[in-house]
Amino acid sequence: MTELSFACTGVRADRYAAGPTLVFRLRVTAADNARVHALALRCQIRIEPARRTYDPAEADGLGDLFGERSRWGSTLKPVQFAQIPLMVPGFTGETDADLVVPCTYDMDIAATRYLAALTSGEVPLLMLFSGTAFTGAGGFQVEPVPWDREAAFGMPVATWREMVEQHFPGCGWIRLPRDTMDALLAYRSRHALPSWEATLKALLDDSGAADPPRRDPLRALTATTGRTPP
Repeated sequence: MTELSFACTGVRADRYAAGPTLVFRLRVTAADNARVHALALRCQIRIEPARRTYDPAEADGLGDLFGERSRWGSTLKPVQFAQIPLMVPGFTGETDADLVVPCTYDMDIAATRYLAALTSGEVPLLMLFSGTAFTGAGGFQVEPVPWDREAAFGMPVATWREMVEQHFPGCGWIRLPRDTMDALLAYRSRHALPSWEATLKALLDDSGAADPPRRDPLRALTATTGRTPP
């Protein structure tokens, strides 16, 4: 059986993608300079929160995921980030390939809440590989990629933030049930409010729950993108 090993050598935000996307650079090595005709891979990526430390601000942001910091010894469990298929073309000995990972800024997703809480440093990732290898120097053999193939990687938090800013400059994102959206739309129409931001601000002002903002997010977004949000 061909001995395969994997490593992640870098990551970048894809600025030309239609949605938030990270591109991981993988290095695949076949022992003894073996010939590989193709690899059909499945790559599971998970976050391993216990492999880094957190400052007080980050710990506060992670409270809804892991509870009080005193309990983290038992609650700091791995978080699923992505599961992506990848076809690697034929090579001999070693090759590099791009693993394209579409992402979301949905704050209902545990991985997104975790990443949004981080301010600096690296995101501790573990990539788990499986799949099928098509090998053979003088013929054609089909072999499984062992389930124990893996690669650890520290993704810079700055790369995640760069990706988010490319698609949601100066903004956040929340998902709401249909009936709540309908009620908000009716409120916006009834009060002739120009944007969703103005709608939420009016509701907060009516409830007395919001302090006056120090900075106008609408003006900041316009200055960043050159476009006025609807």
